[in-house]
Amino acid sequence: MSVPSSHLPRIGVPYRTKKEEVTGQADKLEKYLAAVRQAGAEAVPVSLQLSASDLSRLAESLDGFVLSGSPADVDPAHFGASREPECNAADPDRERTDFALLDHAFAEHKPVLAICYGVQSLNVHQGGTLLQDIPKAVGARIDHDWDDEQGPDTPDTLHDAEIAAGSQLAQLAGSARAVVNTSHHQSVLQAGRNLRVTARAADGVIEAVEWTGDSNWVVGVQWHPERMPSDALSQSLFRGLVSAAAARKAPART
Repeated sequence: MSVPSSHLPRIGVPYRTKKEEVTGQADKLEKYLAAVRQAGAEAVPVSLQLSASDLSRLAESLDGFVLSGSPADVDPAHFGASREPECNAADPDRERTDFALLDHAFAEHKPVLAICYGVQSLNVHQGGTLLQDIPKAVGARIDHDWDDEQGPDTPDTLHDAEIAAGSQLAQLAGSARAVVNTSHHQSVLQAGRNLRVTARAADGVIEAVEWTGDSNWVVGVQWHPERMPSDALSQSLFRGLVSAAAARKAPART
């Protein structure tokens, strides 16, 4: 028997960019929403155009969050760095939305799954820094910056990631190793407050972090599990988020 939608955890997913929201480009956002629904929750798109008060009211109604990827880069001014030439333009509305949702999630102990741009946003929110361009800083041993604009039939580039023993991610993977897809030119450099590095690629690029400040479920991954719907770890990530949201969900709303 299906669970009434009013009893499902509500998971908020911010639009990737303000431009995509304004122009109605939601095909990539839909991959995140579909993954949330597949994991057993109600997926709620979060507009990047809400006032602070409206965003706060929406956040109160949500039980957890997926911070989606984005073609934008977090403004380096947020972590005290000068912008390098390879850094993409920032999206101030996305930054404002992510940071407000994270403030709420940490204050109310609501779970977060942060993906690609989302893990970078999470890290900067916690006072961490970012590597502004992987090819420039690390080299091309692994092609992290796969072009997701090549078309829907172009297969993702994959590489191995080594997972830290005893981490939440290791429990979800059931292994010390994972094969992940890749589409990013930036990554976490120095982990922020209460964030533990839990996975790295063979070239040292940080692939995952998780929250250690309290028992709240907060996991960030640099890859795109929403684009790997049949992958066991991808499913475990979204199910882990939804399970944590269900466990702390308030009584059914009327």
